[in-house]
Amino acid sequence: MLDTILIIEDENLLGSELQRHYLKLGYEVIWLQSYTEAQRKLNSKKFDPSLILSDLNLPDGNGLDLLEEYGPKMSSCEWIFLTGYGDIPDSVRALRLGAFDFLTKPCPLEQLDLVIRSALRSAHAQRRLQEKSKDASQRYALDTFVGNSKAAQQTRQLLQQLSQAPYTALILSGETGTGKGLAARILHYNSSRAKEALIELNCAALPKDLLESELFGHEAGAYTGATSRHRGLIEQANGGTLFLDEIGEMPLDLQAKLLKAIEDRKIRRIGSESEIAVDIQIIAATNRNLQEDINNGSFRADLYHRLSVFELRLPALRERLQDLHQLVPEIIAEFNLKAGKNVSEISPRVWNMLEHYQWPGNVRELRNVLERCVILSTSSSLPEQWLQLQASTAGSNCISSPDTTACDICFPADGSLGLDEMISEIVQTMLKKYDNNVSEVARVLKTTREKIRYRIEKYQLRKSSSQQGEQL
Repeated sequence: MLDTILIIEDENLLGSELQRHYLKLGYEVIWLQSYTEAQRKLNSKKFDPSLILSDLNLPDGNGLDLLEEYGPKMSSCEWIFLTGYGDIPDSVRALRLGAFDFLTKPCPLEQLDLVIRSALRSAHAQRRLQEKSKDASQRYALDTFVGNSKAAQQTRQLLQQLSQAPYTALILSGETGTGKGLAARILHYNSSRAKEALIELNCAALPKDLLESELFGHEAGAYTGATSRHRGLIEQANGGTLFLDEIGEMPLDLQAKLLKAIEDRKIRRIGSESEIAVDIQIIAATNRNLQEDINNGSFRADLYHRLSVFELRLPALRERLQDLHQLVPEIIAEFNLKAGKNVSEISPRVWNMLEHYQWPGNVRELRNVLERCVILSTSSSLPEQWLQLQASTAGSNCISSPDTTACDICFPADGSLGLDEMISEIVQTMLKKYDNNVSEVARVLKTTREKIRYRIEKYQLRKSSSQQGEQL
């Protein structure tokens, strides 16, 4: 689909030249010459331009008045003003109303091309955000936070209450992988700001200089490589929500600048002399103990107190293991759809392994494990061999029994028991469990009968086998 550019310019020579130039570049271009014509066109419900390039002083009106009237209704359209009579108050008003740029005639065509390409990229991003938000309210309903455990129910209740509260900022805390990103989306898409943008930024993903530019934006020429104006994420989130993940990783000097922006509700792009008013709510997430960071000087106490209007801690998966029976089937169904598989059966042994694992990576780790199992499955059963769960972190290493009625084999994790002793105990216990049926023990331990017989001889387990007679 071609981008539509609306040119509002009363000078015949300039207007016709701009229309010819951008038609040649492959855009759909409409050229109008007056304020009244522009009003008539913008009132059309079927007209949806990506960019409006307007003169400031038109024969029958001011281009800024058009922006003030139609700008809020056209959030995925960028406005650029090109004028020979503009002054500082006009440029300040244009930027405050949300114009992408304000250029003075005569403007080199190469510079105008650069600004227009940048503005169109911004318009595309805004359009994608709007398209995503259409069905996001359904995808991120409150029951998306799955679980019937007490911890899950309490979290869901708090998410419901907070999504209806007009807070300016809150903190989501909890271990890595507990679903802080999901909680942020639930909060946004169930709030009064659901139709506006949710802008996300991982503060640990960018170096300091790039992080500042991403947050606050910059003007053309603000620093080496800044060839065009860039609207920062705070500005892009105007009217909506800014989600700052890993807020504890933000440098101290940038924390101070963020605090000022929250307090003043204004930002200033890097290299700009004017301020832009913003209306956003901030959701900050962290897996760190911010109180400890404050004590050691790596996080500002004033920013913490400003952000923590509310603080919601998300429970670790090991605190709500009973929710596995809801989480696992839903996650498997999701990856079945993506991988074209039909995994629907989970053996008692696999359930036992899932329930006895501590899940240090929480729901994120659970998703990774199940995705691997579904992708590598060759039948309708979830394959046990691809679980590859590490040893339990609860102080002992356990090998789960093949059914839910038998006891687990547990060993101390302090190194007091050698490997040979562990293997001997495993084989002896399994022989006892399966009435010395070597074939069955070999099947359960996924080895051969010859290897089981070898270990019976090696660890002198023949006595226990001969008491009832070896069964093949």
